[in-house]
Parts: sequence; C-alpha cells; structure tokens
Amino acid sequence: VQLQACGGGLVQAGGFLRLSCAASGRTFSSYAMGWFRQAPGKEREFVAVISRSGITTYYADSVRGRFTIYRDNAQNTVYLQMNSLRPEDTAVYSCAADRANTIVATASYYDHWGQGTLVTVSS
Repeated sequence: VQLQACGGGLVQAGGFLRLSCAASGRTFSSYAMGWFRQAPGKEREFVAVISRSGITTYYADSVRGRFTIYRDNAQNTVYLQMNSLRPEDTAVYSCAADRANTIVATASYYDHWGQGTLVTVSS
C-alpha cells in the first residue's frame, strides 16, 4: 500500500488542522493506521493509531484529548484532527500502515510509510 499525507500548514497556537492520509490499493481496511511525528532535532515519536475497523484507538499522552484519529475505509483515508495546537506540536507528521493490526506505538511494527506533511504552530 502506498500512503500520501497532506493537510499540514502554519497555524497559531490554539488553532486546529486536519491531516489526511490517502492510501492506494484495495487492502486499506486490512491495516491498522498510525500517525507519527518528528520535530526538528528530535527523534520520531508516536502520535496515534487506529485499528482496521476504526473501533480501537490509542494516543500518546501528549495529544490525548486534543487530537482525534479516525478513518473512512470506503475512501481509503485516515485522518488526524488536531485541536488546541501548541508550538510543541510543530513537526513533520507521517502516516504509517501496520498489516498485523497490533495497535502499538512502536514504529518498527509498521510496514508502510508515507511522506510527511509539515505542521508549524506559532506562538
């Protein structure tokens, strides 16, 4: 499966953005989908993951209550709604697919990665 993330941009602190990740192929619904981010000079970190069915989600503590991950299997797309953005949310956000549906925060479990989209939050 090939992934393409979009929706990043520049936003003021307290604002919101919605990221999208479109997948190619007819097997999208067989993958758990995750979002990760990497800030300048920092290691990549987990943001959120959603199960194949969309029923189960899991978030990093730093975004829980502010970000929402959801998916539309008919449209082969996973979304990340980001509210109450903070300057520390500034990063390149990437989506990833896990065919084992393990619902984990560990990047090595993910089989396919898309190119990232830059989110910049100004103070």
